[in-house]
Amino acid sequence: MLTLEQKKQFNDILEELGGALDISQTEYDAAVKSYNAVGQQLAKENSILRQYDPEILPQGSFMIGTMIKPVNPNDDLDIDLVCQLNGKNLNWTQKELKNKVGFQIADNDIFKPLLENPDGRRCWTMRYRENSKNSERKYHMDILPCVTGANYKEIFEKAFSNNDLEDLDSLAIRITDKESQYYDSSYQYLWLKSNPFGYAKWFFNRASVSDIISKSILEASIQAVPKMQKNKLPLQTVVQILKRHRDLMFSDESHSDDKPISIIITTLAAKAYNKESNVISALSNIVASMGNFIIDKYDENVNRVIKWVGNPINNEENFADKWVEYPKRQDNFFKWLEQVKKDLDVAFKQRGGLHLVQESLEKPFGKAVVQKAFKNYGQKLLLDRENGDLGIHKHTGEISKSGKLIIQPHKFFGL
Repeated sequence: MLTLEQKKQFNDILEELGGALDISQTEYDAAVKSYNAVGQQLAKENSILRQYDPEILPQGSFMIGTMIKPVNPNDDLDIDLVCQLNGKNLNWTQKELKNKVGFQIADNDIFKPLLENPDGRRCWTMRYRENSKNSERKYHMDILPCVTGANYKEIFEKAFSNNDLEDLDSLAIRITDKESQYYDSSYQYLWLKSNPFGYAKWFFNRASVSDIISKSILEASIQAVPKMQKNKLPLQTVVQILKRHRDLMFSDESHSDDKPISIIITTLAAKAYNKESNVISALSNIVASMGNFIIDKYDENVNRVIKWVGNPINNEENFADKWVEYPKRQDNFFKWLEQVKKDLDVAFKQRGGLHLVQESLEKPFGKAVVQKAFKNYGQKLLLDRENGDLGIHKHTGEISKSGKLIIQPHKFFGL
């Protein structure tokens, strides 16, 4: 059982771990600058898409603040975006719309060599690392063409100005998808429906510890050029930590296709989150209870009971639907969940000093990022000491900012 001081210490270390996993401000700014430039290209004066007010907006982990650095520094950051069009030509099929977006991007000498052939199921991919001389561009962007209905911008802004979850379906968009009437139907309301913005609003509602925080984060997250969120909410940091553990556990390329997917980890973590105000309590509770939100449900299509991880904004969608076709993915999820429980239990029970705590975290989360987290934590302790804020608890002997006996600032050379 951790004491209050030990919990505080662990919580500070976990917050630093989340910070070490986060992408840098430079990487963030470079990505925003890149996709904003693509948006400008789509909306330029002679663009075939200009009349539909094209706009590039972030979605997924980039939008909800849970993106992490890849385990291998040579791997790309994967940035998910939508190319949002307010309406379209009535005769355009999904294929034609996607091709129009690709054509307009390629009508630029800088962007053309970055653009992949349209082989992807839904998106255009722009690969910056392989085709750019800028060393900061260690990412690729997946751009999903989509169409919205009338007055969508007004609906969008209204939805993100409050914490009401009853309006989430109004944020849905229609997307291009090769497996859903891609070549045939020009009627957009028969196209596959997706709702990345509704999901983001649900996530922030779950992540918030107060209505004020929720509203401010919601408003900031929907900007085409958002500011990077420096101070993460506990749930955001927990998701980053869990994704890192997953990435390291399945870093072998032979297992990477069957690793637990981020949307399942994020959704279960958000459902399990109980508004804890610190990372350690949130992490402990989420890891202990997230499995309870996987239910058994009879599926008529396969005539048997399957595991179900429901989409919180569409109860007909199962994020774990691929587990039926790929049972290894289901097995791997539960193996991962048990392993993260064991690894955290070992770390939380460590009583041999900070160096042993650090060692216990290095294997499941990676030596480099854990060392960085402890270095940053140590620097903050040093600063507290120099400011006279660090003390020793008179009963436990533990060092903390709440200690009763003040540790005097170090005076070099006895001065």
